[in-house]
Amino acid sequence: MKKTIIFDFGGVLINWDPRNLYRKIFSDEVEMEWFLANVCTMDWNLQQDEGRPFADAVQLLQKEHEDYAAHIDAYHTRWTEMLDGEITGSVEILKELQAKGYTVYGLTNWSHETFPIAFEQFVFLQTLHGIVVSGVEKLIKPNPAIFTLLLNRYNLKAEDCVFIDDNALNIESARNIGLHAIHFSNPEALRTELQTLGIL
Repeated sequence: MKKTIIFDFGGVLINWDPRNLYRKIFSDEVEMEWFLANVCTMDWNLQQDEGRPFADAVQLLQKEHEDYAAHIDAYHTRWTEMLDGEITGSVEILKELQAKGYTVYGLTNWSHETFPIAFEQFVFLQTLHGIVVSGVEKLIKPNPAIFTLLLNRYNLKAEDCVFIDDNALNIESARNIGLHAIHFSNPEALRTELQTLGIL
């Protein structure tokens, strides 16, 4: 019997995408995609999720890409413009789970500097039983250690938990330590999977 649900945030509950910001900065979509693939990459961003300060990250990258110095700076100074609201269907599911008495936690790869902004903006995050933020712990998914940290901190058993994430590597890691993991694609598919498990 599954008693606990663990949600990832970005791409599952929250619409976070650097393109929400950079479409305002670049007039050329092709150049924007090149910039995100070669300058402010997801691997670079992950290092902030693992605890590196944005100021250090920006300074290092500006030395490598001087022509894009202002664009790189915007990743930090205009970070809030990457947020485009909640993923409504997923948040509705979260609230239904809470109403049914499930304990709901969060496990997110997120910078310790920017997460407090999201926590303030998205009130549903404040209703969770607990949250583990990678930037605070200096551990990132898919490292199994961050899953173990969450389980130990909140006295949870892996076999009692369902973990929901949009990243395939995180799903694989979660399954390897005994969590029932759902690879998120959209709220409708998530609802169907939870119904199959007898949770909704």
